[in-house]
Amino acid sequence: MSRTLEGQTLFISGASRGIGLAIAVRAARDGANVALIAKTAEPHPKLEGTVYTAAEEIEKAGGQALPIVGDIRDEGSVADAVAQTVEKFGGIDICVNNASAINLSGTEAMDMKRYDLMQNINTRGTYVVSKACVPHLKQSANAHVLTLSPPISLQPRWLGPHIAYTIAKYGMSLCTLGMAEEFKGDGIAFNSLWPKTLVATAAVQNLLGGDAAMAKSRKPAVMADAAYFIFTRDSREYTANLALAEDVLAEEGITDLADYSYGGDDAELQADLFVD
Repeated sequence: MSRTLEGQTLFISGASRGIGLAIAVRAARDGANVALIAKTAEPHPKLEGTVYTAAEEIEKAGGQALPIVGDIRDEGSVADAVAQTVEKFGGIDICVNNASAINLSGTEAMDMKRYDLMQNINTRGTYVVSKACVPHLKQSANAHVLTLSPPISLQPRWLGPHIAYTIAKYGMSLCTLGMAEEFKGDGIAFNSLWPKTLVATAAVQNLLGGDAAMAKSRKPAVMADAAYFIFTRDSREYTANLALAEDVLAEEGITDLADYSYGGDDAELQADLFVD
């Protein structure tokens, strides 16, 4: 397989910042086309970036960008975004389900509106975006769908602390496994990717511990580089994996991860919510 994404087209949800943007920029360095659908059209007081500033970064990195303001909870909005992507770039080779909502409240404290929001963005959104992209992915020579969701464990200790969030994220991983089987005959790879440690994003800064948690995190590049290696693998050979980013990098010979540390190469790293 060619180890480049030059001329390939990516459709990414929620790529206005963080891991989604890092994945987009990494692909753009090869000369990829990137369509990104996100809700953030105007600057947010607590969140960096908009769909338009993300597009600027993608083009600065060497790619072509198509910023689309849309909501993956709306099937029509997704269908329109996919149609715009195909019209501009001629097809879709890679779909990235990056958009996600997080709330770690326990059962008694969980507002059902928040519960529904996580279900609608995480599990349903992944299903809707993947479904809309599949007809076009079937036309690609090396089609990949990558979903940012964790390995599945049914041990109660992973479910008890934040069951509502876990259900929503596991639903994304179930989409990966089910669709990998459903579309293996079409040569479309479905994989999930997750980090072993916290990754320095707005969610970590605002919801998981502020500066102290950020200092114990890895940079989004750890996910972007791992995603890149997945995209450049044979879609008929590498599918149905709930992979960890650090394991993917190790398979590519990258075992010294010091440069990925957000707090410096000697920083103490904090394990992710779903990983020992």
